[in-house]
Amino acid sequence: MNALDELGLLLRPAGGGLYLVSSGRAAQLRLQRRLYGLGDADGEEAVAAAHRAALARLAEARVVLLGVPSDVGAGYLRGANLGPQAIREALCEAVPDWPARAAAAGVVDAGDVFVVPQLLHDDMVSDAQKTATRAALYRGVAPADAAALPVSPLSIAERALDLVFLRAPHAAPVVLGGDHSCAWPVVAALARSRARAGAPPWGIVQPDAHTDLLAERLGVKYCFGSWSYHANDLLGRGGRLVQVGLRASRHDRAHWEETLGVRQFWADECRTRPAAVLDDIVTHLRAAGVSAVYLSNDIDGTDEAWADATGTPEPGGLEPDFVVELIRRLGRAPGLCGGDVMEVAPPLERTPGGAARTVALAARYVRETIAAILGRAV
Repeated sequence: MNALDELGLLLRPAGGGLYLVSSGRAAQLRLQRRLYGLGDADGEEAVAAAHRAALARLAEARVVLLGVPSDVGAGYLRGANLGPQAIREALCEAVPDWPARAAAAGVVDAGDVFVVPQLLHDDMVSDAQKTATRAALYRGVAPADAAALPVSPLSIAERALDLVFLRAPHAAPVVLGGDHSCAWPVVAALARSRARAGAPPWGIVQPDAHTDLLAERLGVKYCFGSWSYHANDLLGRGGRLVQVGLRASRHDRAHWEETLGVRQFWADECRTRPAAVLDDIVTHLRAAGVSAVYLSNDIDGTDEAWADATGTPEPGGLEPDFVVELIRRLGRAPGLCGGDVMEVAPPLERTPGGAARTVALAARYVRETIAAILGRAV
């Protein structure tokens, strides 16, 4: 099986990562027609063909968009599985010719990881369940080939991105989550790709209200509260993980910086001296020897007044203009090698219009991230 064939098995057309049979399927199909420039009479076969054509263009991509509609790694409030579809809809509303404009700029939408909503990572799944789920996901695939395919959203995302980077080693991933555990497979695959290319050290900048620095949570290695711990180790520590906007933690900054070697800029200092903090972030990254940054943007890093449709919104957070300026500054130096927007959960709005505000802001962040990677507006 070649890489393109395997990607065709692992991924679904954009907006199609949620398993819908009746309820919600019509809205899903309407979005897919819009994303692929199809007519009202076009059905699933036309959508699938358009997705396959998009995958065939991966080698030309400068940016690869990927949806991971999983909230299995979240906390006690769920709903981020609806984030990728809502963000894509908001992109189309903000820029009516978004699909054509993005394609012209070298953005290839690789589609969605197909999510079995009871699974998180293959390391947590029994052999019997893997066999049963493979039989459901990969019908018609030879048993020997199917046995090598992942079944859980984080594992599928990681394998899919490995294949993407083999076809487009210089492309930057931009991922739509999903809870924040969905960032782990991105940075894991990106680390392997950069190692193959002999690229210099890179870093992660994480706007977030929370540290996500648990080694495990209730025995689970990869989840919304632990992914940063493992990403920090993947980077080799040394201050190459920079967290911005923190304000909800059992420990103070000294604890995290001294025990794990991260660099943190808490929300209060970002609000009181925003320009100086932006300068400090760039200066720190330069001193840490970081040559490129992956921006992992948890929407709850932004103040809840602007983004309350998320699992754990927090007051006293970052202003949207600060986050946008952070994205732009990182795009100029040291440069972005990818990014994401995580934890957008439209069903969880706390105030009237909260979902619309949150999703529109997430779409703005996605556009700014792509623009910072490309060096031009999209």
